[in-house]
Amino acid sequence: MKISIVLKPKVVSDFSNVLPNLVDWLKRRKCSVQFLDHEQDRIHKIFKGKTKSFEFIEKDEISKVSDLIISLGGDGTLIGICRKATQTMPPVFGVNMGHLGFITEFNKVNMFDELTRILKGEYTTRDLYVYSVEVQKYGKKVFKGKFINDAVINKNDISRMFTLSVEVDGEHVYDLSGDGIIVSSPTGSTAYSLAAGGPIIHPGVNGIVLTPICPHSLTHRPLLITDKSIVKIKVDKKNSPVNLTLDGQLNISVDSNEVVLIKRSGRKVKLIENPDRNYFLTLKEKFTHGKRSY
Repeated sequence: MKISIVLKPKVVSDFSNVLPNLVDWLKRRKCSVQFLDHEQDRIHKIFKGKTKSFEFIEKDEISKVSDLIISLGGDGTLIGICRKATQTMPPVFGVNMGHLGFITEFNKVNMFDELTRILKGEYTTRDLYVYSVEVQKYGKKVFKGKFINDAVINKNDISRMFTLSVEVDGEHVYDLSGDGIIVSSPTGSTAYSLAAGGPIIHPGVNGIVLTPICPHSLTHRPLLITDKSIVKIKVDKKNSPVNLTLDGQLNISVDSNEVVLIKRSGRKVKLIENPDRNYFLTLKEKFTHGKRSY
């Protein structure tokens, strides 16, 4: 079995013990180990130069050459690799090395027990959907990206309100004046959207939530729509350019003569589930959801 390991960016000390133990464990079970090509220097440091038995692959190739992907880090690490999803994306095993860990369902303590089951084929998965974002200028595509959690349109200027127009399936929804808008998946509903007053959406709900950021009108509330819809957003020409940010990891500038189109793509990731956890338990653990304050 070919296993690709994706690491939380930059850090070395967090992996100095965990990673060598994991690689040794996998190799004793006849698994080949692959890392992303840009990680060569860091892997060299962690393994003190003993890297001849490893393969290094390009990030865009990970779906084609892997039987399993192990994400070691936080939710951001897992989200970053899931945006590379293709139709042949292998299952992803998310191990939480961070602090929150909402969609990374495992930790260093139960990692090896679960890997034993995975190598035997004894596991279940849930679908993590990928959403597409296209920016068009005069009807021509000038940018295409993807997100797992959310796409955010806001202004870079401090305390600068601006106006944008929102359409769903060709129907005008509202002209929004405020600090921006968050277009979120159910997975992302517990992230920025929640902090901005949006609802928590169960991952089994096929929806997209539009959450205004500090709207100038009390009538602009979060709106849940079907994920079969296409969202179109256009910025007032007096207020451009604005920022378009995907999953808090990729940022581009959008002008008033450009439109942003958002929809669910046809791609999804098979995320390995923790049999000892469920969605509502996770809400309680991570957000003290439903607990009394007295």
